[in-house]
Amino acid sequence: MKRIHYQLVDVFTDRQFGGNPLAVVSDGKGISDSLMQAVAKELNLSQTTFVLPPDDAKHDCRVRIFTPGGELPMAGHPTIGTAFVLCRDGFKNRAQLIFEEGVGPIPVAIEWTRDMPNYVEMRQPLPLFGATRQDVDQIAEMLSVSVDAIRSTSLPVQVVSCGVPYLFVPLVDLRTIRQARLRADVWEKVVGDLEPKPDTFVFTTEVEFNGSNVHGRMFAPGHGITEDPATGSASGPLGCYLVRHHVIASDSELRCVSEQGIEMGRPSFMKIRVPPARRHHCRACGRHLSIHGWRISGYRIARPLEV
Repeated sequence: MKRIHYQLVDVFTDRQFGGNPLAVVSDGKGISDSLMQAVAKELNLSQTTFVLPPDDAKHDCRVRIFTPGGELPMAGHPTIGTAFVLCRDGFKNRAQLIFEEGVGPIPVAIEWTRDMPNYVEMRQPLPLFGATRQDVDQIAEMLSVSVDAIRSTSLPVQVVSCGVPYLFVPLVDLRTIRQARLRADVWEKVVGDLEPKPDTFVFTTEVEFNGSNVHGRMFAPGHGITEDPATGSASGPLGCYLVRHHVIASDSELRCVSEQGIEMGRPSFMKIRVPPARRHHCRACGRHLSIHGWRISGYRIARPLEV
């Protein structure tokens, strides 16, 4: 019997049991693909990571990311949380790590306080914008909201990806977004033959917390996730969407905070930054942008898992 040691962290939060929980297996050597998937399904968190030696010696490690339903090429809170665990346990006082993920090398910057990592920033790949969706009636049905709740925002429904695609749906206010309920049967019709199938991110510029700019929810039925309390891989393309469609006014660098997980009782806050030199490129589907992880806290160690 093999004992697999993992650690649990709450990511994108400043309080214990807030944010998005993540399991990190910091020594994934010798664990088969099927066992990685089985462990992720057993833990039943939105994501579980397995750390492996890098394929390229210039990088620090390879990180594989699993949901209960399958493997992801890249994800935000698993990258941020894994960096925190590795820095706390081994990569002391490193200002940057480079992870190998399914989309390629992912640079991660770390800030330290008294020999402990307290702020982590990841850089995501180039944004890709899909066509504006015209089937607003069906998308409203999918979310159990009125068509006017989408159309009255005067913003498009659009797929945007910085490694993982999301269908971004603007909603008019907090009341509507709280009432949203995703219908999986209609979701299957909406995504149709798209590959990979995008998860659904709904948002409004009406917020609950001072300092936030966007309030969001994310539904991922295709990955076995009813709702995700904090989605870092959606925060990058969300920042691109906000820039491209002039949702948040900014004369220079776009800096904003996306709040998520409120409806789940796990408040999460993600800082998004689009540097001024890249704003035009972001609108034109070019250059990278950065997303920042909020201070990670609520660290706790779980029992070893025997399999």
